[in-house]
Amino acid sequence: MTAVIDKPVRTPGRWAAPPRPVWEEKPSRAGVAGKGLVLFLACFAILFPLWIVVATSLSTRKAIDEAGGLVMIPTDITFIAYQELLSGGQVTRAALVSIGVTLVGTVFSMTVSVLCAYGLSRSGSLGHRWILMLLLATMFFSAGLIPTYLLVQSLGLMDSYLALILPSAISVFNILVLRGFFMGISQELIDSARIDGAGDLRILRQIVLPLSRAVVAVITLFYAVGYWSAWFNASLYLNDQDMLPLQNVMIQLVQKQEAPVGLGQAIKTGELSGLAVQMAVMVMALLPVAVLSPFVQKHFKKGMLTGAVKG
Repeated sequence: MTAVIDKPVRTPGRWAAPPRPVWEEKPSRAGVAGKGLVLFLACFAILFPLWIVVATSLSTRKAIDEAGGLVMIPTDITFIAYQELLSGGQVTRAALVSIGVTLVGTVFSMTVSVLCAYGLSRSGSLGHRWILMLLLATMFFSAGLIPTYLLVQSLGLMDSYLALILPSAISVFNILVLRGFFMGISQELIDSARIDGAGDLRILRQIVLPLSRAVVAVITLFYAVGYWSAWFNASLYLNDQDMLPLQNVMIQLVQKQEAPVGLGQAIKTGELSGLAVQMAVMVMALLPVAVLSPFVQKHFKKGMLTGAVKG
């Protein structure tokens, strides 16, 4: 006498596929509409203030006076504010200072960060664990503002453009992201290059960096935006008005401390509106970041997530 074992009855579609999590299910029409509405509101909250800034910078003094301040819809477009700002004087000089500091500072920061990250990514490098621990400690502990100021002063960097670069040249977070990405590169490629007689610098230049374009592009953008937007170091270490970068000139304009050289008389005679000049300087400060960001956007996911996860 044999025992009968009950078998599960297979119903249509029961074993077709395991159920998916809720967040992987196809969204309903209401969900799609809700997401679209949220994205629209978020874009509107970001772009509407920028539109007001641009519209006001392109408006005449009469249009600004009729609007009572900020202009939402420009009725009479003029570029006189940009023409006056770029015709020479303090704003033009400040823009050139910001461009120079950004280019030199970004190249210096990327060079040091890449070399440091590559050395820390090699397990056989001398003292890499202790150096890594020291770098991590600086993320949680710092000397403070007064010792930093005294150090810059003792090094003779006051009223020097190096004071805008050296105190904030290195970001430990960026080094860790680069290190994590470098550690994800196949060790077999590096070993085969060593067998062929390649040194560390050649391996870094011809193998590691070409494979790390995504993370290098993202970190470069981080450094560039940081230098372009920086104003605090200049307010501490620069006393010469002719050496101020664009961000500090913009702060002076917004706070109405001092009109740029060459514009004070134009504002007094009614040719320019002080508010239009302020908005034009803001547009000039935001334009480089707005132009460069879309070109690096495609690298953000691969560069940041891969570097962070593998680190």
